Amino acid sequence: MKIDQGLFEEAYETLYPLIHKLSYHITGDVEQAEDLCHEAFIKYFERKKPLPDINQTKYWLIRVVKNISLNYEKKKFRQRKAIEKLKRSAPLTADSAEHEYIKKETISRIQRALDKIPYRLRMAVVLKEYAGLNYKEIGAILGISEGNVKIRIFRARQRLAQILKEETEHVSWR
Repeated sequence: MKIDQGLFEEAYETLYPLIHKLSYHITGDVEQAEDLCHEAFIKYFERKKPLPDINQTKYWLIRVVKNISLNYEKKKFRQRKAIEKLKRSAPLTADSAEHEYIKKETISRIQRALDKIPYRLRMAVVLKEYAGLNYKEIGAILGISEGNVKIRIFRARQRLAQILKEETEHVSWR
């Protein structure tokens, strides 16, 4: 038995903004987040057995889009490494160096800081701050207790504050 069209539309209309926001904060790319969300909803639509309620659907979709987004990031990282290896073997021109500098400067400070913290801390804070989930929901998704969620979010915020402070100090010395 497949998912009913009405159930699917309700889930899509209700959960798409949350799922998209989560994917965006993992990938940092609006268009890619859209594609990954559509992929998650296709997987949901193709499920043989419908989920009992919208909350179960929400948790399921969050897990799916999280995994799809992380797999995309891993693939992108491997591709980036291969490109960097090729670039290192090619001579560096002034234009390409300037282009790289400008590109790096346009990346948001918070996204850079998020990338520097460990995955387990990053996921907890992204689910809390960007997906708007409560501690219980985050715990269910990550498979940890509410107390552990609170600790991870606290530590993530501490690390982010430290990284942003160091970046600010570094910029002021330039």
